[in-house]
Amino acid sequence: MALLLAAAPFIPAQESRLTGAMLCGFALGWGLLVVLSARFTDQPQWWALAPALFMGVCGLLLAGFGAPIQAVLNWVWPPAVLVLAIWMFLRARRRLRSRAGRVLVYPVIVALALASIGGGFETVSEVADARTYPMPGRLIDVGGHALHLDCTGSGAPTIMLEPGAGLASSSMGWIAPDVAREARVCVYDRAGLGWSEPAGSAEAGRQVAADLHALLHRANVPGPYVLAGHSFGGLYVLSFAARYPDEVAGLVLVDSTAPNPAAQPAATAPEGSGSSDIPDRLSALASTSARLGLVRLYAWSDYNTLPPRSRDEARATAAKASQLRSTIDEYLHAGAAAREAAALADFDHKPLAVLTAGSGNAPGWTEKQDALAKLSPNSVHRVVDGATHASLLLDQQDAAAVSRAILDVVASVRDEAPLAR
Repeated sequence: MALLLAAAPFIPAQESRLTGAMLCGFALGWGLLVVLSARFTDQPQWWALAPALFMGVCGLLLAGFGAPIQAVLNWVWPPAVLVLAIWMFLRARRRLRSRAGRVLVYPVIVALALASIGGGFETVSEVADARTYPMPGRLIDVGGHALHLDCTGSGAPTIMLEPGAGLASSSMGWIAPDVAREARVCVYDRAGLGWSEPAGSAEAGRQVAADLHALLHRANVPGPYVLAGHSFGGLYVLSFAARYPDEVAGLVLVDSTAPNPAAQPAATAPEGSGSSDIPDRLSALASTSARLGLVRLYAWSDYNTLPPRSRDEARATAAKASQLRSTIDEYLHAGAAAREAAALADFDHKPLAVLTAGSGNAPGWTEKQDALAKLSPNSVHRVVDGATHASLLLDQQDAAAVSRAILDVVASVRDEAPLAR
């Protein structure tokens, strides 16, 4: 029942409202336990009215009011559910004489207790993170949502760093300070990542490029820019260069995902059909796992090789539900991003550096990187021996090779000279 309500077309594909719909489904389940146990057994379980009422009220509030009430319930439900789970266990132990019934009910109660502990820990941790890791830079409204931007260093042209899928600006902890010694460098977070606000809907390459363009102009960051993109970030900077060619002076593609003109964008549902938004609904529901602290457990073991401050910031932002939702959405819309990046068929004679990881590549990856280097006759393709896809950002030595490539492109722009081999 919870899944059916979450899939109902009249429920918007928003995390808070879908969670509310599922809670209403769970409430119906507990209510049925009361009704059916009283009607068909000699062991009526009247105690199940308590979770039915609690989940029903919370579900209706979330489904009706969305995110504002969720911010309040994040503090209310963990202690309330923990107390409720303990009470339910005691009542079930007294009222439920059937061994089979206990085998069915006890694991559910234990799961509720664990969820409440994880949810409370996550809520407190997010508040502590916000105080411990205040946002560097500033938030800039780009039309309906605000994006985080942080610029350091000085000297033209301005370098704009674009992390890969699901990565926040903190992942540039080695590269940004390195290149800031010789030029002005900006890092930012795409919608829903890091310190940026979520957008109203999932964004593919074209909308990411439009957001970045609005961000740079509203923040009065002068162009033209040298854009450096890692992995999926390569698709986004290619889309930007295709859409705003006069504002791009050079490109650095760091083990970039290859464009694909044949890639199909995510299917769009006819207005009012509500049937093909299932991926968005699944994405929203999957992001609720972050509310229970599950993503934080994983994040604690990641980003170990970044500088300490960047490592801790990356772990804190990776644990948020909005970051998980945006990460899933980026992969769901990968086809559209790859297709839109293919719009850049010729980078003229502008400097272009392509870096490829020396290990861990799938068959055909190097050939695709060679093809990217052919976008400009003023290009260089370097293979970083021993580096992996991730280590080009996260490892200090491998990230230094990225910094050198960026500064080589900057020098080529400044001197109006061919790119150094």
